[in-house]
Amino acid sequence: MSSDSASATSGATPLGSWVAPDYEVVAEIDDLMPTGVTVTDDGRVFVSFPRWGDDVPCTVAEVVDGKVVPYPSRELNEWSEERNADQLVSVQSVITDPAGHVWLLDTGSLAFAPWLANGPKLVEVDPATDQVVRVVRLDPAAVTPTTYLNDVRFDFSRGTGGYAYLTDSQPEGALIVVDLGSGESWGRLRGHVTTTATEGFRAVVQGVVRENYQVGADGIAISADGSLLYYCPLSSRRLYSVETAALIDRSLTDEQVAATIQDLGDKGASDGLESDIDGAVYATAYEHSAVLRRDADGTWSTVLHGPDLLWPDTLALAGDGFLYVSVNQLPRTPLFNDGVDTRVPPYQIVRVHVGAGPVRLTGAA
Repeated sequence: MSSDSASATSGATPLGSWVAPDYEVVAEIDDLMPTGVTVTDDGRVFVSFPRWGDDVPCTVAEVVDGKVVPYPSRELNEWSEERNADQLVSVQSVITDPAGHVWLLDTGSLAFAPWLANGPKLVEVDPATDQVVRVVRLDPAAVTPTTYLNDVRFDFSRGTGGYAYLTDSQPEGALIVVDLGSGESWGRLRGHVTTTATEGFRAVVQGVVRENYQVGADGIAISADGSLLYYCPLSSRRLYSVETAALIDRSLTDEQVAATIQDLGDKGASDGLESDIDGAVYATAYEHSAVLRRDADGTWSTVLHGPDLLWPDTLALAGDGFLYVSVNQLPRTPLFNDGVDTRVPPYQIVRVHVGAGPVRLTGAA
């Protein structure tokens, strides 16, 4: 169904005139604030709801007929101090991998506090059976006590079982590499200027100056051939890339890995990133209620703008060419609003057709 809110289109429009929206509303959610969103190639939509202080009965859900249904089960989502090691604590992101499985990225952290024992993990679910098939925990040396796992991308074309690349969003952030064949993981570029919140960063969101965002590496995307990983701190306006061959080569020092970094320039302040098979990178522009695209030649353009879409968060490109966006009013949450809750539900999942395919790296490199 179409949103009834106005959004900008290209070309001049007289002030006060109504403009048809350039996006569709997929779901409106009244009682849970979404961050992550992913879509399988058969069109199933999954959303994550981190435990940042709200009463969150399920931290992962499938959107079914416009309603959220705990996924993969109500039992796995239930929270209690006596939880077992495999139960979900607080899932920040949900991602469809190249083989069609859905991964749940559990921060293991409640309201950004230091993570709980056995909390941080990657949980692989087979949507054909809706069953957990694997839980991957991170090596202690790959994280710190305040690591906050934010987003993940996969490459199954390398190694014996493929690799996962994660962002660690604490202010002095990092990239984390997981060898899915061996189960080993390690940190890269921890505290590097490209993974760290910019000192003195100020965001201006819908006209309000925000000085309390100190978030490191957040958005992440992988190039169409798997050779580059794109990333950005939330508290920054730069886009960076690093060579994946360097990230996975454990014989290299961080200085040698850093030598492969490219500063791709100013993109505005962003949360989520995504990529497509044509070489484009998509970035949320949270100061402008927009989503931007950087084409392979470096040219930037606007693919979505909705003035009332407060805080586009996560991006997910589906097999049908639609780019999905979670919209969650993050600046109005108590954690980012001096303890005051000024959110006005519903929260939304929206989409716009971009006519490109998602990156699915499988088989031999």
